[in-house]
Amino acid sequence: MLHFRCSTVLKELFEVTLKRPLSGSRQKSWLPTRYSGTASVDASLRLHAAPHRPGLRTAPCAAPFRSYCTKTEGAVEPDEQLKKDGVSREAAIDKRRNAGILPSLEDLLFYTVAEGQETIPAHKFLTALKTTGLRSGDPRLKECMDTLKETLRNSSDGVTLDRHQFKKCVQSNIVLLTQAFRKKFVIPDFQSFTSHIDELYESAKPLNEGQVADYIPQLAKFSPDLWAVSLCTVDGQRHTVGDTKVPFCLQSCVKPLKYAIAVHDHGTEYVHSFIGKEPSGLRFNKLFLDDDDKPHNPMVNAGAIVCTSLIEQGASNAERFDYVMNFLKRMAGNEYVGFSNATFQSERESGDRNFAIGYYLKEKKCFPDGTDMTSVLDFYFQLCSIEVTCESASVMAATLANGGICPITGERVLSPEAVRNTLSLMHSCGMYDFSGQFAFHVGLPAKSGVAGGILLVVPNVMGIMCWSPPLDKMGNSVRGIQFCTDLVELFNFHNYDNLKHFAKKHDPRREGGDQRQFFFGPMDYDSLQQELALKAPLWKKVAPTESHQDSSTTVVYRMDKVAE
Repeated sequence: MLHFRCSTVLKELFEVTLKRPLSGSRQKSWLPTRYSGTASVDASLRLHAAPHRPGLRTAPCAAPFRSYCTKTEGAVEPDEQLKKDGVSREAAIDKRRNAGILPSLEDLLFYTVAEGQETIPAHKFLTALKTTGLRSGDPRLKECMDTLKETLRNSSDGVTLDRHQFKKCVQSNIVLLTQAFRKKFVIPDFQSFTSHIDELYESAKPLNEGQVADYIPQLAKFSPDLWAVSLCTVDGQRHTVGDTKVPFCLQSCVKPLKYAIAVHDHGTEYVHSFIGKEPSGLRFNKLFLDDDDKPHNPMVNAGAIVCTSLIEQGASNAERFDYVMNFLKRMAGNEYVGFSNATFQSERESGDRNFAIGYYLKEKKCFPDGTDMTSVLDFYFQLCSIEVTCESASVMAATLANGGICPITGERVLSPEAVRNTLSLMHSCGMYDFSGQFAFHVGLPAKSGVAGGILLVVPNVMGIMCWSPPLDKMGNSVRGIQFCTDLVELFNFHNYDNLKHFAKKHDPRREGGDQRQFFFGPMDYDSLQQELALKAPLWKKVAPTESHQDSSTTVVYRMDKVAE
């Protein structure tokens, strides 16, 4: 697969002016190598490299190479010379870049994907993009993809792009694309990570325990063989496996979402003047309140009904429903969010227990003044009947993981306060009577629903939606629980896994290895040597197999870490 590894040094090289020139004669052991894209080139020059380790910059191993940063006798500092010539630092950089001496990020991306060729097949670029986790349909890449389609439509063969055409296509999204190909996303080795996800999916697939919920007739129609997992990282990396495009109702998975909306609109103090924060220790549909005559938390039916009454008070149910739907669509990055009227009707016809809870709440004066309880219950049933797919729900979960900002649109949907409170309650109360065990074994915020969904959040990393209709005796998806348990046994995602010392688990947020690589486009030899000497003094020189000093040569240079 294609990999574009480039340390943080690379970006600095494009912006910095040399502070000190090299001393004396050129070292012949440190020369660039022509990159032909053939098999003879050492694959290590183009494959994985180690993550940036700032601590190395102050390591004692820098001492042997101080000569490269010393000012020789009679030498003039570049900044001093620029001042004498009346040329600004930025103007000098722009002049060098326009002259083709400094490559642009678009050039670097082209050389990476082209692998020594003069043109790039469009499908090759899209395939390489997919390996990073980004989708061609990502809203952030819309301008790039629209330009790509237009360029191919007007090209001679409709298939390939030359360097100038490629640069035109990617320039509008070059920062995002550079991050993707440099493996600067939260999951650097996304292909390896998703292969593990697929294995966990297959491991849970044969489970045939549990029963599909039948107390709501419409839910009983789903096949027990349906099984899907989708994930979306905080950088918008996507992966799906299984029946991920089949719509299903959120049911109780909507409870943390409407609670987040209520806190976003009214604040924590107001919302919790009506609802508690404690796990109930009872079945989710019990007629029971805490010592203050409030529902225990917003994740049980009583608390969710009261929470529903707080959203857009005074508006009609139609207006309130549209308001919540708009919120959920923004959380899902405008991906599929629908409504099942059949499930809504089925819920209302079989909702005697919820009507009993509603009247009990009304008797105890749990609603805001002037609340129409029957209207609230209708709204409650409507929200439970909102449809999603695994794919769209994973983006909702990722919005929670990302502090309220949708990863694929960049829009802030929820306040940080709302997200923090929501995740806290999901962690302590989100899995019905299994919440304590789930917090103990999995250690992540989650919310399950009787349709078979489990909305799982790995804070600051990703959101996951698992869906399989068969439920255990607690009301949670059998396959979903198994997947979540296996996930934290393999990866150190548990809230209390020590990231430094828990060596038995994988950390997909890290990329191992001690080797760095630098990949440059056209650059004159002297500039390359001086820039690298200035910016990477702690990396020893490796003699390449051949040398070229032609300024138009594409150069690849590798530097290995100096032994400490």
